[in-house]
Amino acid sequence: MDAPVITKENVETILDKKFIRVFDLQYAEGAHYFDATRRPLDNLVAVKSEDEFKSMLPDAVSCIVIVELPGKEPQLLLSYEYRYPAGRFLLGVPAGLVDPEDQNEEQPLIATAIREIREETGITVDLSRDSVSVVNPLLFSTPGMTDESNGLVQVVLRLDNLDEFDQTGGEAVECFDGYELVTKEKAKELLKKGMDDHDHFYSVYTWAALMHFASGMWEM
Repeated sequence: MDAPVITKENVETILDKKFIRVFDLQYAEGAHYFDATRRPLDNLVAVKSEDEFKSMLPDAVSCIVIVELPGKEPQLLLSYEYRYPAGRFLLGVPAGLVDPEDQNEEQPLIATAIREIREETGITVDLSRDSVSVVNPLLFSTPGMTDESNGLVQVVLRLDNLDEFDQTGGEAVECFDGYELVTKEKAKELLKKGMDDHDHFYSVYTWAALMHFASGMWEM
């Protein structure tokens, strides 16, 4: 079966707001598929060429932050952030959109990760002390309804203490309610349970961070 070819000419704008857009991807005569996205038409994933697709940046970055403190085993840093569509605080990772300024950096995903960690935790990543690496350049959230994507970045913080930790630097829409340092055994417990300690579900990116940490892949 030949794959449908979608071009800008057969994309209709249904909704165009500052932070969300909906497009009708008319992939065949009388055939419609709807795409909810942050992207404008000129940057829509569905109409990119193969080369453009392979070199595109994600919409956002999710950070797998491992903290190494003196005398303690490595721990995964997670926080409780209010997620409006879920209507409650969910256990998650530091994350945020790739800003235009980040896109101009030599390593956009790493620049985004460093900025988001500073904003959401108050901790400044020190590249002479800490390590930062890209785990996955781009993962689609759910391409059945949106082209939204996240890159995964691993950050290992080698700290003397967590005195710098501060959740007041987030943007106005962001609302936090504390953090949790998760050991390897606790990560396995959360993975097996499928919920946090409040019996709330968490996002697929939290699952990915837990799995990456619990499996030991972060040490490879």
